[in-house]
Order: sequence, then C-alpha cells, then structure tokens
Amino acid sequence: MIPISTVFIGLNGFTALVLTYIVVMERTRTRVWHGESKEDVAIQPDPLINPNVIAVTVEKFATKIIPDKVEDYSALLRKVRAHGNFAEYVPLGLLFVIALELMHSPNWLIWLEGGVLTIARIAHAWGLIKTYGPSPGRAIGFFLTLFVYIVGSLACVYYGILSVI
Repeated sequence: MIPISTVFIGLNGFTALVLTYIVVMERTRTRVWHGESKEDVAIQPDPLINPNVIAVTVEKFATKIIPDKVEDYSALLRKVRAHGNFAEYVPLGLLFVIALELMHSPNWLIWLEGGVLTIARIAHAWGLIKTYGPSPGRAIGFFLTLFVYIVGSLACVYYGILSVI
C-alpha cells in the first residue's frame, strides 16, 4: 500500500486534467487543431475543405462554444507548453515519491517530495500561462522542481544503497 503516493498521483492527475481542458479550450478559441501557431496552420490542410463528418461536428460544436475565432496564437503556445512541461516533469517526480514510499522512507520526506512537486508544477504552469517570458511562477516552479529532483535522487540512492548493504 502506498497511500501518500496515491494522494499525489490523484492531485497531479486532476492538475493534468485542468491543463488539458485549458489547452482544448484555447484550441477551440483559435481553431488550431494541430501545432501552436499560424505557421503550423498554414502548412496543414484545411479540415473544412471537403470535411468528414467528424470535422463538421467539431466545427459546429466549437462555433457554438466560442463563436468568434481568435487569432492570438501566443496564448495557445504558452498553454500547450504548460501542459507539456507538466507532462515532462511530473512522472519522474511521482516516481521519486512512489519509490521512497515503497522503501519505507520517513513519511515527512514523502509528503515533502509530493507536496513540493505538486506546488512547483502548478506554480510553473500558472506563471507560463499568464505571462510571456520570465515570471515569478515559472521561477518558483523551476527551482522547486529542481529541489524535488535533487532531494528525490539523493534519497533514492541513499535508501537504495542502505537496503542493499
């Protein structure tokens, strides 16, 4: 049983769902279904020229939700990257939490790793979505994630070696 890890897997799962929703809604606003920019749209075929039933249905649904197409691709790029960064960093961070719990590390260390990881990735995503360029949220998220990776790596090596000796 790994109850602490399970809590953080669930919390980060909900965060991933929220970031997915944010990206989907921005794709709906911009009608950019693949890629993140005007250039990406330009090199792909228009799905509404000779559309299939799926394309027609999606376009009707998108038009009902957000009637006016938006041409601001910078927001889409930031939201896609926030989701991508989350997907890049959270799996290994959660592996640290799971491994440490399975190794019967102190509970405080498991809560610290999971809590800091969760706060870090939310702060990073918020900072990236809301601000172009450097922001306090991105910096906090980056440094806290770095902390999780350093502490998690050291703790896993320590408890791994300790269990072998």
